[in-house]
Amino acid sequence: MNESNNFVFSEDVSIEDLGQGVTRQILGYNEELMVVKVWFDTGAEGYVHSHLHSQVTYVESGEFDVNVGGEIKQLKAGDSFYIPPYVEHGAVCKRAGILLDTFSPVREDFLKQS
Repeated sequence: MNESNNFVFSEDVSIEDLGQGVTRQILGYNEELMVVKVWFDTGAEGYVHSHLHSQVTYVESGEFDVNVGGEIKQLKAGDSFYIPPYVEHGAVCKRAGILLDTFSPVREDFLKQS
C-alpha cells in the first residue's frame, strides 16, 4: 500500500459517488491513519455497521442523528464523536452536511474501491 502525498489538493482527488445521497473523498493516509471527507444530502444515511478501526468524526456542516453503540445524539457543525473498534454506529443526515472521518489504521477497503 502506498501513502498519500504530503500535500493533498482537493481538486486533484477524485470524489466517489456512493449512491443514495452520499459521496466521499480520501484526503490523506498512510498505514496508520486516514482522513476522509463525506458529503450527505438531507435524509441520506450512513447505515449502522462496525469495523476494526478506531474512528473520530468531526461535523463540518449540517445536522446528523448519530448512533454510537445504540446511543443516539443529534450533532451539528463543530461537534464530533468517537467510535471504538467493533462498535456498531451510523448516522442519518437531518440537514445536508459534511463529515470528516478519521480512521486508525487506514481503511484499506476504501482504497480498493477508489
